[in-house]
Order: sequence, then C-alpha cells, then structure tokens
Amino acid sequence: MDSTQERTFCKWLNTKLEANGYPPMRSLVQDLCDGVRLIQLMPLSGDTSLGRYNKNPRMRVQKAENVNKALEFIRQRGIKLTNIGPEDIIDGNLKLILGMIWTLVLRFTIADISEEGLSAKEGLLLWCQRKTAPYKEVDVQDFSVSWSDGLALSAIAFLRRDYQLIICRCALIHCHRPDLLDYDKLDKVRALLFSHFSGMTSSQSDRHRNTRLAFQVAADHLGIPQLLEVEDLCDSERPDERSVMTYIASFFHAFSTMDQAETVSRRVEKFAELMQSLWTSKNDYERRARNLLRALTEVQEKWAASKFTGTYVDAKEQSSAFTTYKQTTKRIWVTERQDVTTLFGNIQTKLKTYGLREYVPPVGLALSDIDIAWNELLASEAKRSRSINAQIRQIKESLRKKFADIANDFSQRLHGVSLDLASVEGPLEIVSRNMTNLTPARLEQFESTFRYFDRDETNTLILSEFTAALASLGIIYSRTLSTSMINSSKSTAQVTFEPFINLLVEITEDQTSQEQLRDSFRGIAGDKPFVTELDMRLAQLPVSAIDYLREVLPSSNNEVDEPEYDYEAWLHDVFVS
Repeated sequence: MDSTQERTFCKWLNTKLEANGYPPMRSLVQDLCDGVRLIQLMPLSGDTSLGRYNKNPRMRVQKAENVNKALEFIRQRGIKLTNIGPEDIIDGNLKLILGMIWTLVLRFTIADISEEGLSAKEGLLLWCQRKTAPYKEVDVQDFSVSWSDGLALSAIAFLRRDYQLIICRCALIHCHRPDLLDYDKLDKVRALLFSHFSGMTSSQSDRHRNTRLAFQVAADHLGIPQLLEVEDLCDSERPDERSVMTYIASFFHAFSTMDQAETVSRRVEKFAELMQSLWTSKNDYERRARNLLRALTEVQEKWAASKFTGTYVDAKEQSSAFTTYKQTTKRIWVTERQDVTTLFGNIQTKLKTYGLREYVPPVGLALSDIDIAWNELLASEAKRSRSINAQIRQIKESLRKKFADIANDFSQRLHGVSLDLASVEGPLEIVSRNMTNLTPARLEQFESTFRYFDRDETNTLILSEFTAALASLGIIYSRTLSTSMINSSKSTAQVTFEPFINLLVEITEDQTSQEQLRDSFRGIAGDKPFVTELDMRLAQLPVSAIDYLREVLPSSNNEVDEPEYDYEAWLHDVFVS
C-alpha cells in the first residue's frame, strides 16, 4: 500500500513542480532528502518564495537547514505536522514522509471541498454519489471497496462490484462531458456474463481496458493527470483510500472549473438573448406603431380629398363606405392600438425588471403620438360624418324644392327615402381587450400550491400553511422572514394570495445585475477591458448571441486590425446608473 501511495503522491507533487517550471521527481525518499524540492513546492500555498536557501547542499547540516526552513514555512501557514522533523526526511523515513504529503494533499486539494456542510472527505464522497447517481451499476459507499473489483466477495457480490471502479470513473467523466466517451458501449454486460461462466481472464482484461480508457480520456480531454496505475485499482482487493481520494479530488476541481466557465458563459448568453428579444420587441413596436400612424394619416387624407358629385347615389355610396369602415377597419385599428400599447408596456416592464434603461421610442412613435393621432382620427371621423349627413340633407332639400309640386305619392316615396337615409347612422362600437403579461404556467403552479394549502378556502394561509407551501415548492425560508412577511399582511398572522405570489416572484425570478454581467464578460475576456470575437467563441456562446453582440458592442481595431469590443461602455449604456 505504501508503494501505491508513494507513486501517487510523487505524481501529485510532480504536477505542482511542473506547473512552476521545475523538473519532476523520481523518488520521494531520494529527492526530498536535501530539502530543495520541498522548498520548490512551497509556492503551491500561494506564496512566491521562501527567500534564500542552499540550492546545492552537500553536508547534512545544509540539508537540515533546507528541510527545517520548508517545515517551518508549512507550520507558519497553519498546517499541523505531527511527529516529523528534518532528520526524518533526510534519513528517508517513508512512512512519515507519506504522512506529511497526505497532510499537504488534504490542505491544498481536499480541504476546500464541501457539500452541504460536510467534512472534506464526506463532501467528496457525497459529490461522487451525486454525480454517479444516474448510473444504476454504480454504488459508491467509500474510497476503497466501492472502487475495487471485489474478488473476495461471493459470485453474486462479485458480479455486482466487478465493475465498480471502472464505471465510477467513466460515470464521473460521462456526466460532465458525455461527448468524450460512449458510456453505453463499455464492455459491462458481455464481460460479466463471460466471467460468470468461463472464469476471470476476460473480465480482468475488460476492466483493464475500460480503466485505461478512462485514464486516457481524463488526461487528454479534461487535463487530469494520471496519478494512479491501472493495476492499483483493478488488481487490488482494497485500493488505497488516500491515493483514490487524491485522484478523485482532481476530477472535482476540474469539473468545478468547467462549471464556473459554463456559468459565466450561460449568464452572458442569457443576457444576450434578453437584449436580442428586447431589440426584436422594440423593432416590432416601432414597425407596428409606424404602420398604424401611417394608416390613420392616409384615411384622413383620403377623406379630405374626397369630393361629392351632388347626386344622391354618390352620397349614399360614400355613407355606406364610411359605415363599412367603422365596422371593419376601425375595429382592427382599435385592437392594433391596444396591442401596440401592451407591447410597449411589456418592453418597459422587462427593462425595469432587469434594471435596464427605459425605452424611449423614436420621435413621432411614442404612445402620446399615437394618442394624438387617434384623437385627430376621431375628430376627422366626426367631420366626415357631418359632411356626409350635410350632403345628404342638402340633396334632400334640393329634391324637396325641385319637386315641391310633384304628386303627393312622390312626396310620400321621398319621405320613405328620407327615413331610409336616416337609418344610415349607427352606434360606434369600440372593442377593448384586457391583456395580461403573466406567465400561465408559473401562475398556475403558484396558485395551485396556494389553493392546496388553503384547505378552509378563506383565501389566506396561516404561518404553518405558509411555511409548508414554500417547502412544497423546494424553498427553505427562515421563520423570522416568514413571520415578518405574514405580519405585514393587515397585521394578522395570515398571508393572502397576492402577497404570496409577490414573495414567490421575488424569490424565484432570475435577475441579471450589471455587476454580474461585468464579471461574466471579464471572465470571458480573461480580465481584459475588452472582449474579442475569439473570446466569445472560446466561451461557446451561440452564434446568434455572438452576431448580436458584435452588432451592439462599441468596438475599435487593435494593431492587427482585429475588433476589440468595449463591454464596459455597453453595460453602462443599457443599465440604469
């Protein structure tokens, strides 16, 4: 077991040395005895140098000075070293050296791993269990037996544990990067059946091959160095726990880094989608407002240019056309005006929700401009109606004077025509619609939860019902804050539907602040004050988001004529200061 630890710890130390430009070690006992390598390893604590030391010690006292300098430096950083002194490292006491290195591994690789407040070891185990939970072949219970081949168990236990290590490693890789290996094609079922009926040779071969594949994928595509050998895991009844923990911790840190990169990219992607959606809505509003205003102007110009021929037929036709306009075109415009007003309100609500600058339409396209044009239309309609009625009345009067001496029966017929003409005018119908900006699915979920716990159907929840309702939605809310929320509702220990919905919106809505976006852009740009197209592509932003950001971000060309996009200026422009 010490040989596995020595090999694993030596490789782990080599990753730290190579990261700082030092050559790798071959033996812990031989390479650490003069203290030089220990001093070279100290920058892993975050410090740059220990000062001057003997880089080529020949005498034992010089080696002791180097080793003591490194050990003292470790102790000053709050790392407790037990039962080890300079002479133990100089004399090559492997057991104590391994114990010291394990302390360093715990401090700099495992100690910062935390899941639900558990210890580092328990947190790492819980992380492994969660990541491998979707894979039914995996049952990770520890860092030893759960990762072995289980040769000492019975046949049934062996068949269940035979591939624990291989599948655990492959599952960890597959759950984060499914593109790197085909999990379903691993030689599990065929090898298990073969080993059950024909012995262990083929099964061992499959385990070695699959484990070697997992090592290779982790090293080539995830940047995780191979700290263990295939034999350390496949050919050992009980793999060394410390060695396995050291290696698995590398997966945790690698995937945590990937998750952070995905988070900043996802945040910028989401904001780009939001801004693109707003841009589309603004364009839609301006287009529809412009078309509506143009239509209102054109119909008024048409009425203004209209001339009467002085005949009753012409006047009747124009009256009929005006009535048809009010029953069809006017109703469409009423609906369109309300839709445009609702669209404008939705844009402003979304901008306010995300803390962005208020939308100011181009000159002549504001809601006030539409209201003015609408009032002008109403005035023009009244004028048009009066003009038609006046023309009809004029024609009637002319006919009355011209045919005053005509027979009484003709007068009666003319009277009948007058009655028909009088029936032309009809009431003006105005269509209105109530629009809502609520998301039906979200409202239905919140409302159904409220109604479920409102068993007495009083439209209120008491404290216990309120807390249970939040818990059913997966929200753990403090009793103090819950009580404060309930007491704010009319000074009683109850909460009604509206405050309940408002609270859930406040808790669950995903807002993107200016500072969060600035940090996300800075993460994509590598802390540069500008971002390039290559930065956005490396961050795996969608092509549509990149194209949009290239259009809206202020840019300038560098010395190689490559555009550099100023995200700081853009964020300052779109957010409310």
